[in-house]
Amino acid sequence: MNAVMHPVAPVCAVIPPHILERLLESEDPVVTARARRTLEHDAVHRTRRQIATVCGPTAVPASEVSGTPRCTIYDAAHQKRAPGAEIHIGTAGVLADDTAVRAHAGLTATFDLYSKVYGRRSIDDAGLPLNATVRYGEKYNNAFWDGEQMVFGDGDGGHFRDFTIPLDIVGHELAHGVTQYTANLKYFGQPGALNESVSDVFGSLVKQYALGQTADQADWLIGSGLFTPAVAGKGLRSLAAPGTAYDDPQLGKDPQPAVMDDYVQTSRDNGGVHINSGIPNHAFYHLATTLGGHAWERAGMIWYTTLTSSALAPGAGFTDFAQLTAATARTLYGDGEEVQAVLDAWQNVRITIS
Repeated sequence: MNAVMHPVAPVCAVIPPHILERLLESEDPVVTARARRTLEHDAVHRTRRQIATVCGPTAVPASEVSGTPRCTIYDAAHQKRAPGAEIHIGTAGVLADDTAVRAHAGLTATFDLYSKVYGRRSIDDAGLPLNATVRYGEKYNNAFWDGEQMVFGDGDGGHFRDFTIPLDIVGHELAHGVTQYTANLKYFGQPGALNESVSDVFGSLVKQYALGQTADQADWLIGSGLFTPAVAGKGLRSLAAPGTAYDDPQLGKDPQPAVMDDYVQTSRDNGGVHINSGIPNHAFYHLATTLGGHAWERAGMIWYTTLTSSALAPGAGFTDFAQLTAATARTLYGDGEEVQAVLDAWQNVRITIS
């Protein structure tokens, strides 16, 4: 009997480990305890993802696949469990549950981008239900896609607010699911940084599409609104200016480079996947703002088509991805401004392709 292979879900949560590890150095025992608890929870999630990878997600009968998202929200009630008890959105009194409503809206907005712009039927292109668990754990400082569903903590209230607040966080994590079902980029080094970057790009596009923003109207931030007023920062990452998202006495300074010259060689965080993702992030920002208009259209289509192309190998590096985006632009739009804009975008981050 042949083994059934399933796409591998990357071991990722939206808060990178370098932020949580920095909080472990705090002199405040409450802060360190919360950071330690989140890191311990994350270790549990890694195991759950591995199980989901082996078992695979629940298949959806072809007759049930449609252009309408199938979303269910669950409440973990601050326990370390998923999915938890189902929340019936729309039932009398439940609309006051802002966390559940935001989670549902985030899942729907993400589905809409992929369905209405790219013709994709949910993240697996086969109608996979988009479900989420809210209020996971006690003051849990993270959100993640576990290979089958979304999970949100509601933050510690000291540094982080409810993780359902930033729409781009939902889009970011669900994009890991799209990558899981398409290129399946390895989660280490440059392929891992590409994996993270793709999630940042489509997380930002989900928000821009929902708000109807053009490229020059967007904030190009991931996690805007997540920090409490006590934190000196505007978001977790900035595609427009990597390395400037936050500079806080307890969280440290945003370590992302914007150009290849500053690529960070490290063995931590799977080879710096949350750090070096700033480089391809910045390339996409330049492409989108150069082309103008709605970023999900030409710039987003080039990135989406490249990601879902069989030519993109799981071990692809930055240059591999860059060359494929140029080839994709040429296939989609011919030898026009789109190809030149792609070449210029990568050149801007010191990656030269022909």
